[in-house]
Amino acid sequence: MVSTDTDRDILRELADAGNETALDRLADLADAAGDLGELSELLDEGSLRAGFLLTRRAAASGDARELQRISDAGYDEAGIELNRLLKAQADEHRD
Repeated sequence: MVSTDTDRDILRELADAGNETALDRLADLADAAGDLGELSELLDEGSLRAGFLLTRRAAASGDARELQRISDAGYDEAGIELNRLLKAQADEHRD
């Protein structure tokens, strides 16, 4: 049986060689472990899956700053979620 660390090492090697599927799998593993630091690093490496996972977490918690950071890192959907969040907050204040 192959250890999880060995699996991660192999995935990391593949991701470093440009394999996007391996990068996505690393993002899924980091998300399952709740490792936001690793997800952020993967986003910085260009992982759209990491951007999606981080955006989902930030939107669920209403974290506007994190959505802005993710958007600034290049994941456009985070900007859409940020605008949705800000609009909802503005609508709440009008009522």
